[in-house]
Amino acid sequence: MAHAYTPGLKVLHETIINKERRLPLKGTVTVEKGQAVTPDDIVATTDLPGNVQMVNVANILNIDAADIHEAMQVKEGMKVKKGEQIAETKGLFGLFKSNVEAPVDSTVEVISDVTGQIVLREPPIPVEIDAYISGHIQDVIPEEGVMIKSEGVFIQGIFGIGGESRGELATLTDSREDEISAAMITPEMKGKIIVGGSLISLSAYKKALQLQVAGVVVGGFNYFDLEEILGYTLGVAITGQEDLITSLILTEGYGKIRMGQRTFELLKENHGKFASVNGATQIRAGVIRPEIVIPLKKEELKGDQKDADASEGIQAGSLVRVIRAPYFGRMGKVIELPSDLRKMESETMVRVAIIEIDGENIDIPRANLEMVETD
Repeated sequence: MAHAYTPGLKVLHETIINKERRLPLKGTVTVEKGQAVTPDDIVATTDLPGNVQMVNVANILNIDAADIHEAMQVKEGMKVKKGEQIAETKGLFGLFKSNVEAPVDSTVEVISDVTGQIVLREPPIPVEIDAYISGHIQDVIPEEGVMIKSEGVFIQGIFGIGGESRGELATLTDSREDEISAAMITPEMKGKIIVGGSLISLSAYKKALQLQVAGVVVGGFNYFDLEEILGYTLGVAITGQEDLITSLILTEGYGKIRMGQRTFELLKENHGKFASVNGATQIRAGVIRPEIVIPLKKEELKGDQKDADASEGIQAGSLVRVIRAPYFGRMGKVIELPSDLRKMESETMVRVAIIEIDGENIDIPRANLEMVETD
């Protein structure tokens, strides 16, 4: 039987979830192996070097660079406050003095008698990494971070914006075909992750932002509305760094597309439970998909776990989703995986899969497919 190995979207009701939480540079790990953690627990900390400011003292005081040390009232390594006098000329007969004040709270790093400039380093920027999900510390990476193990529901979306968020799941629609309207979003939704069916409108998403909803999970969203939210046209689909209160995760694609049945059922089953979401998306090499993680308690586990990292590849009968235009977001069943190359409209010869979408058999390049892995 023919197989094609391609990235797959996970919709798993029970699996082992391993999350690496790593600092951007070396620091201190604040937890121990085996320790239980909750999403808000800090697992590692570090300090990023502060910003650098250059001050041209020689120019300001109208002196030669070689004379800068005579004018300086501070030395390398000293801390200074904003507005504190750091250099002064002798003046004429003690009068008409010129001086330089520190522009920011900082540390004097370099005083150069070659350039006449000094280098001021602003205070370090503290960075804290939280656990993101509930679980146990599986492993500690010294001075860098940890690996957290959890068990629960794991669902991937096809596209998202906004970074990590967490909150109680609240399913707002009765059907996977229903839209989330602005009227459904009330002040009680603050800090929650709301789940809908086929679409959330721009006005409804804006209201979610206004009311500080933690996240939105829905089937689709209008692509052209993204520009109004982000302030720019989204080109390459690399997201996750947007400064948004409300993460948005699309499980199906752009436009009004009903949420996958298994996905909607899983989310609805877990209404009221605490979940962690991440809208970060990367379509190209090193694929990253937005995700919903719902840790489960021991008594809620049934023991029929599926490996979240395992993939059998697509084959005849597999459920797949198209990830490129013109069928982006459409789902269908694999009918056949022909071994011969087929010519596309672009005149390129590629390996294809024959997919049944809404009763029609369509040749689609295998590279344009993602397997929807369910349990």
